[in-house]
Amino acid sequence: MSRCQVKIKLVCFFHHKGIVHYEFIAQGQTVNQQYYLEVLTRLRESVRRKRPGLWPDKWILHHDNAPAHDALRFREFLAKNSITKMDHPPYSPDLATCDFWLFQKLKNALKGIQRNVKTLLRGIPENDFQDCFRQWHHRLTKCIASQGEYFEGDSSR
Repeated sequence: MSRCQVKIKLVCFFHHKGIVHYEFIAQGQTVNQQYYLEVLTRLRESVRRKRPGLWPDKWILHHDNAPAHDALRFREFLAKNSITKMDHPPYSPDLATCDFWLFQKLKNALKGIQRNVKTLLRGIPENDFQDCFRQWHHRLTKCIASQGEYFEGDSSR
């Protein structure tokens, strides 16, 4: 068996009063400058709706030095929308609030979920597993009998 390699990617923007905007990134999506500009467009709308006191030009954007965060189109977007960008020192992940604070909170919560899932899995009674295999056998038999055809109204499939 191998460990699951599925990663969940999250883009999150927050303010001293709370979360302003977050998005889960679709599996396989590359975070390039085009995608990041789309995220920033949605972020602007979130700031306008959720933090009107910061709208239109009283907010500062701070993030790490990922290439998409410093592309020419990105800088043009910020200038056009009067968004101030706070520079992030190179090689300083210890200054990225998501890295040293937010993601640590999420990791701790996920560890709790993992423990709860293990407890739930261990607590499933043996007869539930037996019932599962009986249902599977019943469905498999019906599938073979119908040569793989689905019959509408057959709620047992």
